[in-house]
Amino acid sequence: MSEGTDLEFFLDPVCPWCWITSRWVCEVQRQRDYDVRWRFISLRFLNEEGFDYPTEEYRQVHHLGTKLMRVADEVDRRHGNDALGRAYTAFGTAIHVDRRRDEALADPRAFAASCLASAELDGADVDELAAHVDDESHDEHLRAETKEALERTGPDVGTPILTFVPGTEREGSFFGPVIAKAPRGEEASRLWDAVETLATTGVAELKRSLRGRPEFD
Repeated sequence: MSEGTDLEFFLDPVCPWCWITSRWVCEVQRQRDYDVRWRFISLRFLNEEGFDYPTEEYRQVHHLGTKLMRVADEVDRRHGNDALGRAYTAFGTAIHVDRRRDEALADPRAFAASCLASAELDGADVDELAAHVDDESHDEHLRAETKEALERTGPDVGTPILTFVPGTEREGSFFGPVIAKAPRGEEASRLWDAVETLATTGVAELKRSLRGRPEFD
């Protein structure tokens, strides 16, 4: 945890709900100059025991998430967390907004290199970074991140997991918020204040099952 961090955001790049929540966070970050640390929670590792995948494509998508997080982890190590955030934005835009998921499934390495080329990673060898899609040495760290995220919320949750004011007496974590469309402007700030208040005042759960269809922009 970096000193002065306002939020830790645990992500898996293939989750559409995680993506929408992240765009809300980035909107508030622009408004308030908040410090956000991007971290990992792997849906593949989260569901590897006792989860019955409904389709083979579903399983492949979760494996794709792990591959892209390996690359993002290497980006973080070499270029820092802000660069990781830009890499995540590039991955998420391509998968969810530009609908290039099939391309990513077919050739994760080429897809990752293409995304990183647009992520403003100064001086980066994007092909070398993209090669980490198959580097399983990252998996120990991804598992540890996933475990830490679940320790903060308890089991039976998904992505994203958010931790507000980490490392302080007010620290609080939640799965979500799960939102169908990222709010903008003042609406984004109001939602942030509401969720932060809930997360840091001991609220355990606030939930409904109905969701709107995800809207990407």
